[in-house]
Amino acid sequence: MNETVTSMLEFARGPLFRFTFALMILGLLRLVGLTVFRAVYAYAMAGDKRLLWPIIRERTIWWLFPFARFKRTRTAYSIISFVFHVGLIIVPIFLFAHVYLWERGLGISWWTLPSRLADVLTVLTMLAAIGLIVGRASSPLSQSISRGWDYTWPILLIVPFLSGLLAAHPRACPLDYNVMLLVHILSAELIFVLIPFSKIAHCVLIPFSQLVSDLGWRFPASAGRDVAKALGKESVPI
Repeated sequence: MNETVTSMLEFARGPLFRFTFALMILGLLRLVGLTVFRAVYAYAMAGDKRLLWPIIRERTIWWLFPFARFKRTRTAYSIISFVFHVGLIIVPIFLFAHVYLWERGLGISWWTLPSRLADVLTVLTMLAAIGLIVGRASSPLSQSISRGWDYTWPILLIVPFLSGLLAAHPRACPLDYNVMLLVHILSAELIFVLIPFSKIAHCVLIPFSQLVSDLGWRFPASAGRDVAKALGKESVPI
């Protein structure tokens, strides 16, 4: 049993990690490339090519740091969502154990979270994930626009956080350390594979979203005639 777990752990740490991480990076690069292409195409087709860069920048910052939105929408749900996204990004990137692996493998490193702060953020992220599920399930409006993945994603994301926390504290871990570490790595690699094909990719695409949205509403000069023609309403007065 131990030998099997050890072999699986070596495979998960090595070839499988490299494959899934590369798949995630290539998938995200593809999405960024498609988004940039659409932005360039929309700009080329736009009737009004004047872009209000200060407003676009302001809206992008507003989405990245949505503090003002807390008072305008469901305050508790908005704060929980913000905490969830912050933890989802900060903990995996700045956790000491993860940075150490990058330093050992590639010789690069960066600032890391103090261990207690990492534990607190991990717990807050898991609680926020549960809060998002409860918030969606308890709101008729959220229920009407939510799909299965909106409930599945928070659950999937809890697994690597919980298993990583338990692996970091072996005394509190109900399973063998190597088994828990294997669960942590495999669940994280599953997330890697799913990210480019899910809503989580919006964390990467947010810097482009406001620009593409602004361009999308700048119709070509002939747009009205083309729509009327497509609807068979050319002779109908506006």
